[in-house]
Amino acid sequence: MRALFRAVLLRCLLFIASAFLISACTPKFDWRTVQSPQEGYTAMFPGKPDRLERKVPYQSQELLQTLEAVKIDDDIYSVSTIYLSNQQTEVLPKLLEQLEGNLFHNAGVDQSTAVSSNGFYQTANHQRHPVQDYFLEFKSAGSTQQTIRVRWLTRPALNGGLWLYQVSILHVGQIHTDVKTLLSAEEYNNFFDEFHPD
Repeated sequence: MRALFRAVLLRCLLFIASAFLISACTPKFDWRTVQSPQEGYTAMFPGKPDRLERKVPYQSQELLQTLEAVKIDDDIYSVSTIYLSNQQTEVLPKLLEQLEGNLFHNAGVDQSTAVSSNGFYQTANHQRHPVQDYFLEFKSAGSTQQTIRVRWLTRPALNGGLWLYQVSILHVGQIHTDVKTLLSAEEYNNFFDEFHPD
């Protein structure tokens, strides 16, 4: 009887341990390749992204902006795309300067002194190009903090226009002293490494 009880108890413990290990190994991320041929890129999102498209007024003209984003726990993974037609490409330097300036201003830092890292991105045809990522933290009240890792890329479109991409992860959580280390974890690196413009 005692031996039978031990065998049943052992099986129950093994079942509980197995169930715990399986649930511990179940990822919260559901990584999937998202192809956006109309925006000229392929990305790897940790879930199914929502898509929003709108016209943005800029200097008496309208620019087409598309946003694909997904929220996982405290993080928002997003790719924002602005298309500039052949007749609009001359606004790119000022537009990029404004986008960058707004973000750095909101974080209360100068672009030249912001925490950053140099790296590479790879196009769909496996060409490597240099890129700079910025790690910014926004002032907040209480014990939570908003931090962002962001990069901007430009790529020519087939019809003579230009694509402007903003790839970013916004994290909201407890105050962290080293934002660069926080936003360089594997799941964040995956998102940036697997963004490939055409």
